[in-house]
Amino acid sequence: MAKRLIPSFNRILVEKIVLPSKTQSGILLPEKAPQLNSAKVVAVGPGSRDRDGKLIPVTIKEGDTVLLPEFGGTQVKLGEKEYHLYRDEDILGTLHD
Repeated sequence: MAKRLIPSFNRILVEKIVLPSKTQSGILLPEKAPQLNSAKVVAVGPGSRDRDGKLIPVTIKEGDTVLLPEFGGTQVKLGEKEYHLYRDEDILGTLHD
């Protein structure tokens, strides 16, 4: 049975995007190639509350591709997969094609 984590408050669960180390034709790519610290959003918490108790929803949604800070987040392992938890305000932005 697979577990599913629903983040609390304004937290966002992401799976980091790892670029391939070689092309489809088998050419090895250098490790020093520039990589964006990006991730796919897997789950989103409901949001946080302001002083009056009013819900402030998270602006990012499941399925978004986001840009992460260089450091931070909490590593979480569910089964064989590795994920990271970030707060909504720690996400640097969303990436669009």
